[in-house]
Amino acid sequence: MTTAATRHVPVRTCAGCGRKAPQGELLRFRAQDGELVTGAGPGRGVYTCRRLSCFERAADRRAFARTLRRTVRVDRELSRLYTGRS
Repeated sequence: MTTAATRHVPVRTCAGCGRKAPQGELLRFRAQDGELVTGAGPGRGVYTCRRLSCFERAADRRAFARTLRRTVRVDRELSRLYTGRS
């Protein structure tokens, strides 16, 4: 039973490594017009840890498309979210 002092924290699974973590610790992606985009929005989402290796593994294993249940193009430029480079 949840009390006012304890709030439920959503837990999500990283598509790259399979680690379960609070939703706020992971990056969310979604499909938009056949492309993989980051951020909140309508529809199904897929999450990765904030490590480049998790993003790359999810992309290589087609985990984004599988989790989103649709074909998506993964732009490797999204890796800048993990490296901080533009």
